[in-house]
Amino acid sequence: MTAAAAARQILLRLTEVMASRLHAQGKLDQVVEIIGECLSSEVCSIYLLREGMLELFATRGLNQSAVHVTRMAIGEGLTGQIARKVETLNLAEAKAHPDFQYRPETGEEKFHSFAGVPIVYRERAVGVLCVQHVEPRRYEDIEIEALQTTAMVLSELIANAELIDEEEALGLTSEMVGPQTLAGLTLVKGLGAGHAVYHQPRVEITQVMAQDIEAERERVYRAFDKMRQQIDGLASQAEFGVGGEHEEVLETYKMFAYDEGWSRRINEAIDAGLTAEAAIERVQQHTRMRMREIDDPLLADRMHDLEDLANRLLRIVAGQVGTAASQGLRRDTILIARNLGPAELLEYDKRRLKGVILEEGSLTAHVVIVARAMNVPVIGRTKGVRTTIREGDEILLDASAGSAIVRPLPQVADAFQARFAKSREKQALYAQLRDVEPFTRCGTRIQVMMNAGLRDDMAALSMTGADGVGLFRTEFQFLVSATLPQRERQTRLYRDVLDAAGDKPVIFRTVDIGGDKSVPYLASEIAAQDENPAMGWRALRLALEREGLMKIQARSLLEAAAGRSLYVMFPMVSEPWEFDAAKQVFDEQLAFLRAQKKLLPERINFGAMLEVPALAEVLDMLLPRLSFLSIGTNDLTQFLFAADRANPKLAERYDWLSPSILRFLRRVMQSSVGSGVDIGVCGEMGGRRLEALALLGIGYRRLSITPAAVGPIKELVRKVDLAELTAAMNGWLASPHRSLREELAGWASARDIEYD
Repeated sequence: MTAAAAARQILLRLTEVMASRLHAQGKLDQVVEIIGECLSSEVCSIYLLREGMLELFATRGLNQSAVHVTRMAIGEGLTGQIARKVETLNLAEAKAHPDFQYRPETGEEKFHSFAGVPIVYRERAVGVLCVQHVEPRRYEDIEIEALQTTAMVLSELIANAELIDEEEALGLTSEMVGPQTLAGLTLVKGLGAGHAVYHQPRVEITQVMAQDIEAERERVYRAFDKMRQQIDGLASQAEFGVGGEHEEVLETYKMFAYDEGWSRRINEAIDAGLTAEAAIERVQQHTRMRMREIDDPLLADRMHDLEDLANRLLRIVAGQVGTAASQGLRRDTILIARNLGPAELLEYDKRRLKGVILEEGSLTAHVVIVARAMNVPVIGRTKGVRTTIREGDEILLDASAGSAIVRPLPQVADAFQARFAKSREKQALYAQLRDVEPFTRCGTRIQVMMNAGLRDDMAALSMTGADGVGLFRTEFQFLVSATLPQRERQTRLYRDVLDAAGDKPVIFRTVDIGGDKSVPYLASEIAAQDENPAMGWRALRLALEREGLMKIQARSLLEAAAGRSLYVMFPMVSEPWEFDAAKQVFDEQLAFLRAQKKLLPERINFGAMLEVPALAEVLDMLLPRLSFLSIGTNDLTQFLFAADRANPKLAERYDWLSPSILRFLRRVMQSSVGSGVDIGVCGEMGGRRLEALALLGIGYRRLSITPAAVGPIKELVRKVDLAELTAAMNGWLASPHRSLREELAGWASARDIEYD
């Protein structure tokens, strides 16, 4: 009898048993008899997880008096090892295994061979199915596969019969069911409360047994076709380059996608009576068990590729190809993800999105910038997320402290709400500074501007009393659009932004896409042959080569600013000629509009972003051509330290208050003295209180920051004596430590200046 036939026969008979009126124990007693008979096994036993221990629930061949008496811990004995490692054991001589433990009450001393498979429910072992024989022998592969398929069927039948409770089924200990605190890295400060939603919801297999085998087979065939089309589509895209690692990975994916052995095993599982989802999961479980036996890292990677592909196939067959954003948020939500792109975050309803917890993430990733713009608190580098947080769990997120409380006690939730109320009171105090100009104690006026990127962001201009928009990220419109935004749409957005700003300036940064800000309609071009997209074809480089893209944006900005002052800033300028080339595009469009007798801007101010360190060496050549210069500290940091902003291992490695970057920024400021060019900072660095103190101390007088930081920075500015701070900074930078954080914190504390 084949494994599929044996499993099918077991399934048919188990279905009859579970549909009978027998009580739960009677059903299990019947189950072990059926399995033992169909597999010609002298012993068949079922152990189930109860109160954290594996308990013998039913047996054929062992002493019946041991049922509900024999118990062992996870990891204890052969059965406990199967549950702990979630893997199969197949032994010709059980007693020779180092983990073998003899239980005299079972009467198993006469049996030599042993095979056991985990009963898995929701990716966790909730029991073990074992068979034994008197004669020493290893079980055939078809017998093991029949056991594994049967164990999968058993998992649903056991859960439906309520032989294990939901907490046991989820593999949750009493500590994991109760409140838990997770620690992470603060990426965007703030408080948020909501229910957990996974960015990529896991596929819940609600039905294991198939009602129509041919219909299930057809579903798998269709899913395979769609998956293969997707893989072929990926392979045809230029973004993966020619040759090298990307091509090898895709070739492996194609090999697995078209592997007849893989599809045959899934079909055999369907033959045994499983649904398409259960069949894929059954084969995937087998793959996981094989992965644990592989010592070769290269082969292990290939098996991981197969698991990734199996997850893709499972999502296709289950119709769950989208993210949680496509399903919509139904209540206040804390979003859980391994990582996120900026466009993915923008897909969520920000009225419902109260916070984000990332397993990875770094301070300067673009998704963090977008989250700050949306005023959504975020923590990253958070360990234990998937084993602790269940879909729908209540979460209290304190991103300022880098922590999240999962399933809080009522009194903890009440205390959190009280803190929330105090935070709102503090925000109300900052709001009172809306009409107060930020002068230092020594009488110096500091420009505190805000960053924006969406039409809705402009409401914050009047709410915060910011001096203007020091950075309007025009790429946000490109990120949220399915196609390249047409000129009319761009013009309408820019005009609306200028209308909302009134007489306050708005600095429009031309489109900065590429790196981790990929757009689908340019994806194949942006990432073409780029092993490090952050240093590749992006921002101004992309715009200059795609001349049409920049022409459309230039005309849109010029038309939108008709009769007003226009501020245009070019990103990622590396050399003066790049600035000249970009300005020429605007000059040509300006000449075209003038020839058309169109109303023109009253004045155009051109500026550049200093993000690439090379530009600092030729500032003397560039400054005479500029009206203003903005330091983009996010990209500048990664280029200066050769630290990829998206690499979680480097998230905390480099500090904005390190002497390297502060000396660099001071040198840039000093080299511009007497040029008449307004120099400021528009990176996230300026929105942090200690970092803002450092910037003020080395000469910066214009900061453009997230709207939520405008009030706190205004309040900070009014407590600072610049002469005193500058003297202190010069002293610290003359003989610095690894970071100036401690010195600045001490200086602020001594003057009763809050710096957290």
